Amino acid sequence: MDNTTTYYFVGIKGSGMSSLALILHDKGFKVAGSDITQYTFTQRGLEQAKIPVYPFDAANIHEGLTVIAGNSFTDDHPEIKKAREMGLPVYRYHEFLGKLIEGYTSIGVAGAHGKTSTTGLLSHVLSGIAPTSYLIGDGTGKGTPNARFFVYEADEYRRHFLATKPDYAIMTNIDFDHPDYYKDINDVFDAFQTFANQVSKGIFAWGDDKNLRRLKADVPIYYYGTGDQDDFQARNIKRTTKGSQFDVYYHDKFLGNYHVPLFGEHNVLNSLAVIAVAYFEEVDLDAIREELLSFKGVKRRFAERKVADMTIIDDYAHHPSEIRATLDAARQKYPDKQVIAVFQPHTFTRVIALMDDFAKALNNADVVYLTDIFSSARESNGKVSSQDLAKKIVKGGEILKLENMSPLLDYHDAVVVFMGAGDVQKYERAYEDLLSHLSLKDN
Repeated sequence: MDNTTTYYFVGIKGSGMSSLALILHDKGFKVAGSDITQYTFTQRGLEQAKIPVYPFDAANIHEGLTVIAGNSFTDDHPEIKKAREMGLPVYRYHEFLGKLIEGYTSIGVAGAHGKTSTTGLLSHVLSGIAPTSYLIGDGTGKGTPNARFFVYEADEYRRHFLATKPDYAIMTNIDFDHPDYYKDINDVFDAFQTFANQVSKGIFAWGDDKNLRRLKADVPIYYYGTGDQDDFQARNIKRTTKGSQFDVYYHDKFLGNYHVPLFGEHNVLNSLAVIAVAYFEEVDLDAIREELLSFKGVKRRFAERKVADMTIIDDYAHHPSEIRATLDAARQKYPDKQVIAVFQPHTFTRVIALMDDFAKALNNADVVYLTDIFSSARESNGKVSSQDLAKKIVKGGEILKLENMSPLLDYHDAVVVFMGAGDVQKYERAYEDLLSHLSLKDN
């Protein structure tokens, strides 16, 4: 680390990039960056930290910078290209993160789904007990002086997590995703196996995942779940409209009863993984119990608000497994309400690869609406449309357009779940505006 340089982030609004920028800022380093001018949910933290954010422009690059390049941008990006031509130090995001975690008790949270929620929960719990730095994939990052722990989200996309070598790893699942990069489930497994080989103290893995059960490592692998074969078990689970409660056992040793104000079976499992890590780091379990009670969640994961008589939930779910988990959580918290899903498919390759799974997952809602497919920076078009998915939906499937969200006005005292990893929030805002104006008229 260098106090004389300015760390300049190309793509600073990226969810991991903004977190990393905040960590360096907290540590007292000079930070700046560039990105699109469109508002994103990650930029509020950058604004509050008064980190300068500029529109992309090669003229931003000058002597005295250390450039950290977001993984969405190729070396042909004008700023990255100029930095290399000038001979400035240039790191890729994951390379820099790999160096940053050295010297701490580091815990990487990996998995096709559940990374952000679990990283957020673990960061919250450990921060309440010991100095902890953390990088969460919702744009939240904190660099704590003299930190004991460094908790970070370990992203499997393009095998980026292989640039990091943590003390511990939590692995929530192995699932086929990112079909624009991975060939098949065996290719994904190979990436996780390589990551497992880089862990130095221990791995905590979900016991019901058959691929995680195939892992081999030079360190102990502890499985968590609800089965008799799991090392850490959640027993006597009670799921209510207030959250979830369960007993925890390590083999036959009772570790106490825990309550989390979270919904869905996946959040019981995430909590169990956090308790397991804390147990092996000899953190006081009563303190863990207290910290779990006060967790408020992470950005864009089951984020709720009330508008008029409707409950609106915003969630990042963009894979069938995540959609199932989010709808399960909605059913737990609102068992007596109608659940309407509004889903923005994300990337053409993912829709093609997982079409039938998407339909099955979405059919867990009472009614389903779709938006057009979000075309990401990686894919601007493809040979599939939302209409193709809509044909497989048995509970609706109407395509919503931003300029006409009125079909959602037919529902009252219900729950609308907006899901997607693109810009589904603009549909959400349009619906909220409609609701707000109508309720004003009614008053």
